[in-house]
Amino acid sequence: MRCERFVDKVAVLASGGLDSSVLIAKLACDAEVYPIYVRCGFKWEDAEVAVLGSFIDALKSKNVRRTIELSAPAAALYGNHWSVTGEHVPAADEPDENTYLPGRNILLISLAAIWCSTHGVGRIAIGSLGGNPFPDATPEFFESFGRDLGMGLNHKIAIEAPLRGFHKDDLIRQFKDLPLELTLTCMAPEESRHCGRCNKCFERQQAFEKAGVSDRTSYVG
Repeated sequence: MRCERFVDKVAVLASGGLDSSVLIAKLACDAEVYPIYVRCGFKWEDAEVAVLGSFIDALKSKNVRRTIELSAPAAALYGNHWSVTGEHVPAADEPDENTYLPGRNILLISLAAIWCSTHGVGRIAIGSLGGNPFPDATPEFFESFGRDLGMGLNHKIAIEAPLRGFHKDDLIRQFKDLPLELTLTCMAPEESRHCGRCNKCFERQQAFEKAGVSDRTSYVG
């Protein structure tokens, strides 16, 4: 990917997943990128942080700054939810609705906005794709939430979703030259490897197949 010298600053909500990792690489072509990882107490976080570091190292981009880690413990909010316990993780044949984490984007964006307000950054980018059905991932939500956060922080905030025009197979096809095997899209990773059994692993496998791109991902199962 050919990139130019950065001309702007943008905070990217980074999970180590395929979508947000591609977003980092895409925005680094013309912006100074600050990856932000928010820990909420979910079972997969250590694995995500590890692969995120590997992907950023592999990019070798001077426009990508070190990952900022923030924290918003959510165990008390989610209780015995599978995301906290690691039990009964939605399987490949379960509907996407079962993967929903209520208010997660609200938590992530709020913390990122506070960081931005204290570091002179006015843009927050999130790797939400086209077809995302959840209420905290709509263009209307991003616009109004950014406006409200800006008002409360007295700092102009724009929330962007530059990948809304893509589905995962589109993303894989267009950015196949990136080290996509160094990303993690799994709800039950084992030693930073994809479990190969959960809803997200199945979605990833199907996307590579639909894109007609060889899947170099390492799956346990």
